[in-house]
Amino acid sequence: MSEINKAIRGTGDVLPDQSYKWQFIENKMIETARLFGFKEIRIPVFEHTEVFTRSVGDTTDVVQKEMYTFEDKSGRSITLRPEFTAGVVRSVIEHGLVNCALPVKTCYVGACYRYEKPQAGRLREFHQFGVECFGASKPTADAEIITLANTILENIGIKNLSLEINSIGCPECRKVYHAALKEYLNSHSEELCDTCKGRLERNPMRVLDCKSPICSKIASAAPVMLDYLCNDCKEHFDGVKAHLSAADIDYKINTHIVRGLDYYTRTVFEFVSGDIGAQSTVCGGGRYDGLVGQMGGPQLPSLGFAMGLERLLMVMESQNVEFKPEQPCDVFIASMGEKAEIEATKLCCMLRDEGFCAVTDITSRGLKAQMKYANKIGATFSAVIGDNELMHGSCNLKNMETGEERQVTLPDGLVEAVYDFQINSVFEDLSDSVEGIETLFQNK
Repeated sequence: MSEINKAIRGTGDVLPDQSYKWQFIENKMIETARLFGFKEIRIPVFEHTEVFTRSVGDTTDVVQKEMYTFEDKSGRSITLRPEFTAGVVRSVIEHGLVNCALPVKTCYVGACYRYEKPQAGRLREFHQFGVECFGASKPTADAEIITLANTILENIGIKNLSLEINSIGCPECRKVYHAALKEYLNSHSEELCDTCKGRLERNPMRVLDCKSPICSKIASAAPVMLDYLCNDCKEHFDGVKAHLSAADIDYKINTHIVRGLDYYTRTVFEFVSGDIGAQSTVCGGGRYDGLVGQMGGPQLPSLGFAMGLERLLMVMESQNVEFKPEQPCDVFIASMGEKAEIEATKLCCMLRDEGFCAVTDITSRGLKAQMKYANKIGATFSAVIGDNELMHGSCNLKNMETGEERQVTLPDGLVEAVYDFQINSVFEDLSDSVEGIETLFQNK
C-alpha cells in the first residue's frame, strides 16, 4: 500500500463501527461535568508558541522535545496544542471570563499533538477530555474536581482504579525543598541521565519524574516535598484529604507525583489503572494557582484535570465494559422503479422528521440486493415500494427480526405502524421482566 493511503505514524482513524464508543464516553463526560456546573469551551487547535513555552515550561520534555512547532506564512511561530490548559487560560483572559462570576467552570474534549514514540495508549495525535476551574482557592475545590473525575470514571463503567495524590507546595516552600533536593541530587550528578543533568539547575523536581531506571532509583531515596510544606500548604493538603474522606473516596499518597508540566502548585493527583501496562495513568491533574497571572491575567487560583480518551478506551475494553449500543437503522425502504424511488425519498423524509433513522437505496440495486443491504445495516423494519404499492396506496411493513408483517396505508400509516411496532416491543420487554420477577418470587 502506498504512503498516501496510510495514516501518518502515531495517528489513528476512528472507524464508523467504533465511533459510537467515543460518542458514548464523550457524552457521558460532558453530561456528568454539567451536573457539577461545568460548561463546554472550544478553543483553536494551534496557538502562538509562547502560550506553551510560558506556561508549560521550557525545561519540560513537552517543550524541549515533543511540540509540533512551525512558522506560518507571516513568520510567526505557531504550535499545535500539546495540552489544553494553556489555551483555555489564554481564552479566559482574552475574553474577560476572569471578570465574570467566580468560579468559572469550563470543560473540553478534543485532539492534542506531541511528537513522541508511538506505543499502546500513547499516540502523536491523541484526544483528551478535561476541566478547568478558575477562581476557587479552597481545598473543597480540589476535592470537587477529584470527585468529578471519579464520578466520570464510574459513570463510564471503569473499575479497579486507584487515586494517588500529593502536594508539591507553593513557590515559597518549594525554594527550601529545591535546595535540599539539589544538594541530594548533586551527590549523584554523575549517575543521572543527560536530560536530568540539564534539569538539575533549572527544575530539579523534574528528575523525580524521569523514566530512566537509574534516575528512578536515585529519586526513590530523594527528600520528600511533603516534609517541606509551609503551614498554608500543609493545611490546604490536610483539607483536601478531609474532603475526600467525607466524599468516601479512597486515596493513597504518592510523593513522586510531580506532573509533567511546570505550572502545577499544591495538589496534584492521578487515577491509575493496573489493566493497561506501563501507560497506566488515565487521568491527571491538580492546582496551578500562578498560571493565569503568569500569562498576563490577574492572580487567580485555578485547577483542573485531563483524561486521555485512547487510554480510557483501552481500559474499558480490557475490562469488557458494555458500551451503549449504536442506534441501528429503524426502517429501510426498498424501491422498484423511478416513481417508487421518489415515493421512498418522501417516506424517508417523513420518518426522519419523526426522529427515526430511515434509509433507502441510492445505488440502483435490484430488490434482492436491497434486502441483503437492509440485513447488513441491521434495519429493524423494511418496506418494499413498487408500482402495485403506489397504485393501492399501501405496503407491507416487515419486522426484520421476527418476520411479522403488517399492511399499512401510505404515507401516514407507515409512521404510525413503526411507532406501534416499537410500543408493542417495549410492552413485550416489560411483560418479560414482570414474568421474570414473578418467577423469582415464586422460587423464593
